[in-house]
Amino acid sequence: MHEDDIHLILSRLILAGRLPGRTKLGEHRLADIFGVSRERIRKVLHRLGHERLIEVVKNRGAFTIAPDLNEIHVIFEARRILESGIAAHLAETLTAAEIDQLREHVESEAEALRIGDRDTWLRLSAEFHHRLAALTGNPIIQRQARELVSRTTMLVAFYENSHGSQCGCDEHRAIFRALSAGERGRAVKAMSSHLALVETRLRPLACVDAGPTLESLIEEYKAEVLGAPA
Repeated sequence: MHEDDIHLILSRLILAGRLPGRTKLGEHRLADIFGVSRERIRKVLHRLGHERLIEVVKNRGAFTIAPDLNEIHVIFEARRILESGIAAHLAETLTAAEIDQLREHVESEAEALRIGDRDTWLRLSAEFHHRLAALTGNPIIQRQARELVSRTTMLVAFYENSHGSQCGCDEHRAIFRALSAGERGRAVKAMSSHLALVETRLRPLACVDAGPTLESLIEEYKAEVLGAPA
């Protein structure tokens, strides 16, 4: 299996919040699951660590990040500052084709929620913010947005309920409408309000003592990414 496929499977699994915090991602175990060498797994884990999706501890290994509610405000404050600026910029620069692409994306989010596919909605919700950053054409903004959005996506997966998902979808629509209308002030307000509301909706969920095994979860996401039988 190609390293990019392994990276995509693990990143989607992690961002969906399906693994408890501090789960060890052992090289031997992952190498057996994916049928590749430990060296290839090590490269993927270091890539995930560089992207701040997992924590790689010297002489101890790789672990999923345990979401910390104490850092929520700091992360969301950074997002509000960065993404309000993105909204202000895009309200004045979006082309008709880019508006059509965003409209299609928002509609895909709504469809995922309609059919009850929360994993897909989480991925699309994060991609909405990635798309906005990418439309600035600024690689530094894209890199910073990707890191911040990835960290908060995990928090949403752990701490936001399904009602919050519907609210988030509606808020994305409000941002899109303001951007497509070219209303700079309304777009900035809609973005800032959305991120503030997401922050207030995060609440710890009840812990589950036992869940699906790492092997079964990887098979599930392998089927989603590669189209292989689960």
